[in-house]
This record gives sequence, C-alpha cells and structure tokens, in this order.
Amino acid sequence: MDEVEVVVTHSERTTLRVGDMYLKVDADQARLDVEFEAMSLAPVPTPEVLWRKPHVLAVAAVPGTTLGRLGGPATGSPAAWASAGAAIRKLHDAPLPARPGQAGRSIVALAAELDSECESLMTSGLLPADLVTRNRQVAEAALRPWTPAFTHGDLQIAHVFVEGDEVTGIIDWSEAGQGDALYDLATFTLGHEERLDDVLAGYGAGSGTSSGVGIDIDVIRAWWSLRSLLIVRWLTEHGFDPFAPGCEVDVLRSRM
Repeated sequence: MDEVEVVVTHSERTTLRVGDMYLKVDADQARLDVEFEAMSLAPVPTPEVLWRKPHVLAVAAVPGTTLGRLGGPATGSPAAWASAGAAIRKLHDAPLPARPGQAGRSIVALAAELDSECESLMTSGLLPADLVTRNRQVAEAALRPWTPAFTHGDLQIAHVFVEGDEVTGIIDWSEAGQGDALYDLATFTLGHEERLDDVLAGYGAGSGTSSGVGIDIDVIRAWWSLRSLLIVRWLTEHGFDPFAPGCEVDVLRSRM
C-alpha cells in the first residue's frame, strides 16, 4: 500500500484508509468516545480497535462487502439481507447503553427540528413546497412514543458488511446509543424499499422483540421521509448530492 485513500471527508470528520487500517479523525472527541464504547458493548461483529489518541481512532478493516449503496443497486441474496436483519435485531435486544443516540432525540425536539428544516427547504427553494409538505405529513407517524433500544444511529447500507450470507462487520458507531429501533431499520433500507421484507424476515416482524420493539411499516416509511428531509440541506452544503438518482430526493419523491 503506497497511498492514503480519503474515504469520506467534511468539516466535522475525515476517514482515511491506509492498507487494512482506517483512521477516523474527528473534531468532536465525544463522537469517537461514543464509537469506541458502542463497539465494545455491541453484540454484533464490529471492527477491531487498533489504537486511539485524542481526535483519532484507528480500526482494522472488516472482511466482506456491503450490500450496496444509496443511489446504487442493492446486491446480495435475500438470505444475506435477512442475516443483516437478524444482526440488527440482536443489537436492538441488547442491554441499553448509558447514552441517548442519534435515534434517541425527544419527540418535541425532533418535531421542532423537522419544522425548522422544512421551512428552510421551502424558503430557500431547494425543494418544491408540495414535496416538503407531503413528506412532512408522512413523517408525522414517526413522532410517537417508542421503546428505547440499543441503536446504531447511522445504519446506512454502506455500514454493514457481509461475506456470503453472514454479517462480518458493522462500522461507524459514532451516533450509537439509546433510540428508536425503527429508525435503524429505516436507515438501513433507505432507497431500497424492495429489500425491507427480506430484512424483516430476519429481524422478526411479529408482535415485537424481547425488548418490546414492534414493527410498524408506516413508521418505517415515516422515518424514510423524516431522515431525508433533515439531511438534504446538510448534504448539499457539505459536497454531497442528495439529488443523484436513487438518493434522498428520490426517496422523498416516491412518497408523492
């Protein structure tokens, strides 16, 4: 290995790859502390921590490949997606970590953030008013009481690795903590709605998990809208393209 690969970079965090090692450089030390603690507690495969210093966490690469990416085709067999669902369920049924996570914001705070963001999207003209209004209505179903679970908080499809039909690693735990389990399921299937049934087959779509988490498809759909509304402007301002085919804006359009 004779080069450093920039995996992702923005004003808050940069992730670099050097051979089989990833260096996560974060302006917020607390995020790295959350990540380290979550990986030590999570009952699912996580990257090996090689070392950590102020503002830097070094982890080993995990084997396998992802099941796809947002905006790209989904890969992997139905069994692989079900295996991912089973791993997510195992995480959600684990003893709760001490801290609230990204998926654990209060209903009042989340509603206020959503209203403010919707107003900004319409005022700036970044998204059409009817698109924002319709998805704000869909998002309402996510604003309800939920049973706290051990959540990853940023469970994008690119953060779950599989080899064959088995999960080999789940990465990027900086948003982990107590939260709404359905937020994780929605984040994992964002832009790949056709795979939701496979994920739920592994997760268990009955009356609920041992931690009291029940499955409500309308709430998962609501989180697709809510997460997309909250992230579009941030992505645009940080050099990403939520308007790319299959990405967040297309997710919002699919609710129309």
